[in-house]
Amino acid sequence: MLKVGLTGGIGSGKSTVAALFRLLGIPVFDTDIAAKWIMEHDEALIDSIKNAFGEDAYIDHKLNRKYIADIVFKDKYQLEVLNSLTHPATIKAADDWMLQQNSPYCIKEAALLFEAGTAGNLDYVVGVQAPDTLRIHRAMQRDNANRQDIIARMEKQIDQTIKMKLCDFVINNNEQELLIPQVLEIHRKLVISDKWLK
Repeated sequence: MLKVGLTGGIGSGKSTVAALFRLLGIPVFDTDIAAKWIMEHDEALIDSIKNAFGEDAYIDHKLNRKYIADIVFKDKYQLEVLNSLTHPATIKAADDWMLQQNSPYCIKEAALLFEAGTAGNLDYVVGVQAPDTLRIHRAMQRDNANRQDIIARMEKQIDQTIKMKLCDFVINNNEQELLIPQVLEIHRKLVISDKWLK
């Protein structure tokens, strides 16, 4: 079975593309959802986050996302601290999950695939890209955030042009090209590739 990464910057539309792969019967591991679950259920991680960011990091045993976001997206060092705490547990969860799958390929969806240094463990990486203006608009609507907050988050990620050059396949989610044919073509190639490797 092939291990495939799915990545892209904030507002690129990774989740929409992931949903299309799921419709094709492909298992998808959402690292954002997994990380959020782990940050609220792993007691050792919770203690580490409180030690790093203070007791206000949690309210009634729930991660205080706005409090954390206000800290880490304005301070690169604090973001690195948070990532150093959460990434190992999330990476292990993804690796364990992939070992349990039984399909031609499975997908690990992660915004920070290259930034976290986990792309090397994958057979292929699919990138999703969109114009910056569209990405900002989508993220503002989705997160109910202002433009400057979204731009600050974008600046913490690898430049989209560089990220796409690192990918094996690129999907354009620019609202001008149809998504489904692009996903179907990559799906076809991955299924063929899996059979060829066997």
